[in-house]
Amino acid sequence: MNIFKTLLRYFAACVVVTLSACSVDIDNYQASTPPFSLFEYFDGNVKAWGMVQDYSEKQTRRFEVDIVGTVTGDELVLVEDFVFDDGETDQRVWTISRAEDGRYTGKADDIIGFANGKEQGNALQWQYDFELKMDDSTVTVAFDDWLYRQDDKHVFNLTKIKKFGVEVGTITLFFQKQP
Repeated sequence: MNIFKTLLRYFAACVVVTLSACSVDIDNYQASTPPFSLFEYFDGNVKAWGMVQDYSEKQTRRFEVDIVGTVTGDELVLVEDFVFDDGETDQRVWTISRAEDGRYTGKADDIIGFANGKEQGNALQWQYDFELKMDDSTVTVAFDDWLYRQDDKHVFNLTKIKKFGVEVGTITLFFQKQP
């Protein structure tokens, strides 16, 4: 029986390693349209609705975000005002810089170091380490955001939240450009 358990654990570990090597590559979206165009989409007012799910896919929070973006040259400032389903409010201010090759770097107060992003076709991948508030303390987690441009007014977002390389939650967001 012990050999069976050992083989089962070995097989499970192999499956995890194999599946983790099958991650999506941003270059797969090169021919997808419409072009994402981060600065163009977020210049002005955008409204977003989202939810957080834990590792078991249980919804743990819902929220709305009012976003105001201002573009000056190769810099985008995003002011995000959050309202959560329990009444909590929060604000995050991103400062995002554009490079010539479709890459971006960004900074916000609760981000550790810099966020890095790249867009190809209708997709943008945005990765960063985040100080997640948990009760009276914070926990550092890794965010892997994938944003997909649907049309002139709509963007979908799926974020994987990881701790020590293990997925502990997801965030799903829907963005709508406002007049």
